[in-house]
Amino acid sequence: MTARTIAGLERGELAQLVREWLLAGQLMDRAAMPHVIGAFGRDEMGDIAIDEWMGASPIYTRRVQQLLGYAGDTVDTLFKGLQLDIGAPPEFMDFRLKVIDAHHGEFWLDHCGALMDVEPMGDDYVRTMCHTIEDPTFDATAMATSPYARIRPIHRPPRAPADRHPHCHWTATIDPSREPLPEPEPALHVAPTLAANLPVATVDGGDEPGWHDYTAPMDPDLRMECFSAPALRELLREVAIQSQLLVMSLHLAIERRHDRATADSIVARQFTGSAGLTSQRLRDVFGLDDSPEAVARVLELHPAFQPRDYVGVSIDVVGAVVRLGLSPCPALDEPDRVNWLSLLVADPGRVGAALDSMVWGIDPHLQVEPAEPVDGEVMAWRTVRQDHRVAEPRDVALTRFSTGAEFRFSETSVELG
Repeated sequence: MTARTIAGLERGELAQLVREWLLAGQLMDRAAMPHVIGAFGRDEMGDIAIDEWMGASPIYTRRVQQLLGYAGDTVDTLFKGLQLDIGAPPEFMDFRLKVIDAHHGEFWLDHCGALMDVEPMGDDYVRTMCHTIEDPTFDATAMATSPYARIRPIHRPPRAPADRHPHCHWTATIDPSREPLPEPEPALHVAPTLAANLPVATVDGGDEPGWHDYTAPMDPDLRMECFSAPALRELLREVAIQSQLLVMSLHLAIERRHDRATADSIVARQFTGSAGLTSQRLRDVFGLDDSPEAVARVLELHPAFQPRDYVGVSIDVVGAVVRLGLSPCPALDEPDRVNWLSLLVADPGRVGAALDSMVWGIDPHLQVEPAEPVDGEVMAWRTVRQDHRVAEPRDVALTRFSTGAEFRFSETSVELG
């Protein structure tokens, strides 16, 4: 029996899934950075994070603009991109946006989950995130709208007083008289990837209710439920591509500064640390149990296995066993970049821990073992149920320090019509 796919989800479920996949991007970052800090220290972590986001964000920002038809050199366009950016999951990073005119705007964060994660580590880490990393990466995102765009702080952490709200406050301006920003150098290395060059879909909304695009003025209280089901399905595809680009950009940032083996190790542990928590969240948000059908459904909806025109994965229920097959696909054909799937094939013993983590997040009695590939598959696995609860994977426990692990979205539904 084949698991229920994204194509079978209703509009409200799709909106929930978009939010979860955006938050999964935060968990990816939190899964990786402790290992980067442990290997290289705080300052080098900042440099690596800058290259990671600058390598991916201009590319995926333009893709979403194209998908939803809101490209243009205005602050309205810039702010719409922030609302749909994997670096700014709604509510967890509660961006409040105000367009003043075509070339001026302000935004502030009423809640910053990333700050909540980092504040306990001390002011030096807060400055690295909110100053060292934010300055170049905000501009890299803004320049995808206009090379004349800049984002500058009014105030930002460390907070004084300690409970200051909003957490930070910024201006966004577009001024054609200033020197244009060049395309970020890291993005030039990510742009040729197969993931970056997947065709951007055209939303065929037909008579489906909801927005098929985002050509209306920026809605400061945007809810994913505003979009139609067809638009949400294609937006999910783009969020998954954002994840894929960030993984490859992180690997590249580490490899260029150090070596391939270190980059492989950190990105493999990132996969393991984030996979289990994302599975847990998907299980809980859809109210699933630990049946084989529920396990298959979570795997089918896991962003690590998306989009399906890039990741060749099949998931089937065979009796009490869930079978996972990996077929030839673009994710395995990236000529110069490493992603989770290519690591899995190159080092199935080590990176296979991520699959254990993924099924553990649904049912802590489950692990995976290799299965016989069929029909041209590259590799295959099946679930195995243990008599005892398997201990939480170490990399999952390390990632759980993020407040994103237990974050719950508030009521965000709107009347669907």
